Amino acid sequence: MSRGRLRIYLGAAPGVGKTYAMLAEAHRRTARGTDCVVALVEHHDRPRTRELLRGLEEIPRARLVHRGTVFEELDVAAVLARRPAVALVDELAHSNVPGSRHAKRWQDVEELLAAGIDVVSTVNIQHLESLGDVVAGITGVRQRETVPDEVVRRADQVELVDMAPESLRRRLAHGNVYAPEKVDAALAHYFRPGNLTALRELALLWVADRVDEYLRRYRGEHDIHATWQARERIVVGLTGGPEGRTLIRRAARLAEKGAGGEVLAVYVARDDGLSAGSPEELAAQRDLVEGLGGTYHHVRGDDIPAALLEFARGANATQIVLGVSRRRPWQYVLGPGISTQVAREAGPDLDVHLVTHDRMGKGRGLPAARGARLGRPRTVGGWLVAVLGPVLLTAVLQGLTFEVGLANDVLLFLTLVVAAALLGGRWPALASAATGSLLLNWFFTEPAHTLDVAGSHHLLALVVFFGVAVSVASVVDLAARRAQQAARLRAESEILAFLAGGVRDETGPRELLTRISRTFATGSVALWERDDAHGGFTRVAEVGGPGPDRPEDADVDVPVGDRRALTLHGRVLPAEDRRVLAAFAARAAGALDHQRLRADARAARSLAEGNRIRTALLAAVSHDLRTPLAAVKAAVSSLRSADVTWSPADQAELLAAIEDGADRLDHLVGNLLDLSRLRTDTVTPVLRPTDLDEVVPMALRGVPAGRAVPRVPESLPLVPLDAGLLERALANLVENAVTHSPPDRPVLVTASTVPGWVELRVVDRGPGVPDAAKERIFAPFQRLGDAPRGDGVGLGLAVARGFVTAMGGTLDAEDTPGGGLTMVLRLRTTPPGRDDPAEPGPGQQPPQL
Repeated sequence: MSRGRLRIYLGAAPGVGKTYAMLAEAHRRTARGTDCVVALVEHHDRPRTRELLRGLEEIPRARLVHRGTVFEELDVAAVLARRPAVALVDELAHSNVPGSRHAKRWQDVEELLAAGIDVVSTVNIQHLESLGDVVAGITGVRQRETVPDEVVRRADQVELVDMAPESLRRRLAHGNVYAPEKVDAALAHYFRPGNLTALRELALLWVADRVDEYLRRYRGEHDIHATWQARERIVVGLTGGPEGRTLIRRAARLAEKGAGGEVLAVYVARDDGLSAGSPEELAAQRDLVEGLGGTYHHVRGDDIPAALLEFARGANATQIVLGVSRRRPWQYVLGPGISTQVAREAGPDLDVHLVTHDRMGKGRGLPAARGARLGRPRTVGGWLVAVLGPVLLTAVLQGLTFEVGLANDVLLFLTLVVAAALLGGRWPALASAATGSLLLNWFFTEPAHTLDVAGSHHLLALVVFFGVAVSVASVVDLAARRAQQAARLRAESEILAFLAGGVRDETGPRELLTRISRTFATGSVALWERDDAHGGFTRVAEVGGPGPDRPEDADVDVPVGDRRALTLHGRVLPAEDRRVLAAFAARAAGALDHQRLRADARAARSLAEGNRIRTALLAAVSHDLRTPLAAVKAAVSSLRSADVTWSPADQAELLAAIEDGADRLDHLVGNLLDLSRLRTDTVTPVLRPTDLDEVVPMALRGVPAGRAVPRVPESLPLVPLDAGLLERALANLVENAVTHSPPDRPVLVTASTVPGWVELRVVDRGPGVPDAAKERIFAPFQRLGDAPRGDGVGLGLAVARGFVTAMGGTLDAEDTPGGGLTMVLRLRTTPPGRDDPAEPGPGQQPPQL
């Protein structure tokens, strides 16, 4: 069974007539003999819409009761049973009443489509999920009902239903959309001309993007490479030079001349990496093009013109903007420039604009990694072999008593050329070839001791020798340069991989400056910053000793934006090293920002925590502390009343109420003070060897008789602890356990030992706590479950853990076997820092009594 087809009428705003258009389509299909039914249509009492429902078969709706009110929803089962060819389902983004077949109406539609039923539906642009925040920012109204964009994008047909804002406002004013009493409010708020214009633009752009997506898919399926100028797309070719900003601005002006124009900036990097633009300049150009609403792309290719044209045709571009070449006039002897090749090969479907700029004709400067850096010793050795080698070889050959022959002489001199090339590169090899040619001609060809050549075979030997020598020198030099370039690119790749991998780590600016110092073997490395674009620089980080007082006095100065700079002092770097240094500089600036953001985040968390505690404290004071205070005041007022004569029993009851309220107030205030001491780190425990069977009874003094049962063996070792802090912590734990335990199930307080630790367990048989909340209950002002508001402010467990942690112990919550919660309090049997045993792990549960 094939899947049904979905057609959606997309409304630019409420009231433009999408439901009306859907019903008109249903009448057309019915007239053609199509089995079309109305599954659900909302006419909202609009006369013209209600009139169009006549003559169409309607499927009864499902009636659901929710919170005492009857709602009508789409009856999916009835539509599936009826199995029409086409079903009309209005308001695709609608949320169904709880108890429906699906939560959202678009899910109902998906089921109908899966059953092979075609569906015609409607939705407004403001209900698309991706545009929720945008629409809320424009209209001030947050749409609660949304539909995923992908659902609408998968539709086989999307038809935009649009209307000019003035026409829609007239329709509202005539009462064709809302009831008369709602018209004025609608016109003054949601349906303002600006709102409607913005919604209309959103709808047009969304549909245009979908049309463009369909067009790209169609061109790909039919292997169409020619440009279809349905929309102005302007590709800007960047080289990484400063003229790129001029090109981007010019392209943006060209795009503004046509509606819907798009700018795509593309930088083509060679596969061999031998030439590259400035990373800093490319980053600035990327920010510029994205700020102007365009996009930035980075592609690779050996043939830059071909790669640029391939990208432009793949993006269905209509224009290419290039800068006039920076080549000097004499450099055109080496071949046409990139802009000339692109213009020649673009064809009639692509317009090429050549833009003049202030850098044209001034040269590109030395390319990155030009020549092999073989080192001074090798260079000197190469020149020595090139100059002295032929002379010494000539002297040796002249001193021989037998004749070697011209062919062998040529091979020997050629060996010196290869040696010079291997040591010193191209120029020593060429010098060796020239010197060898002269010496061969003077000493070893007839007539001797002249530059004349008697025989043609001698001339041919000299010419072949020189040609082979030059070729060997070029090949050896090229191989050396490529090897050096490969090594350099490998090193750069490792460095850039390190920088890319460290984007999200905790590496600080000083660590990065140290890495820069090691990488470039320089002395002082410093990062500078200034408050504004025209102020003086201040050193914010430095490694390697004191450097210059100003960035401009350093040996290397790399700007990072308008407000920062990275400087190196102690060594001047070659030009090719600055690319990697620029990446380092950007990463160091990012690390500084990251460090400051972390500090700001910590400060914000601290402020937020303090604000939360203050808010909770105000709530506690306003309610939990006032409750016992009100009880005390009421009892005192009753006792002081002269109009009533109280019996001794009543007086005793009122006095007991006063005492109970005072005790509760004392307990709450004590916990608040304890929390304040913990927050300000003023809790300093005095640890003394103590017997637990002396502390536990003291902690249970305030517990009603029979509600807590202690089981503390006398054989326990002495524990270094602060008796006052442990008593207070244990009292809070027992009070919490008693509060949540049934009256007939007393709380059990047990003690036991494990290697290096003593454990106290407070076991209750209450409702327990879910695993996800076991840590949250130790946070201040946390009260889980349905405990009455008068039972406290949720500080007891937070104070208990704080006191136990201050004594070097731990406090955790575990499930009680059979139901309930067990608080496990662990204390060291030796003072912290001396033979610290490992804390018992989950697999090392101590024995229970």
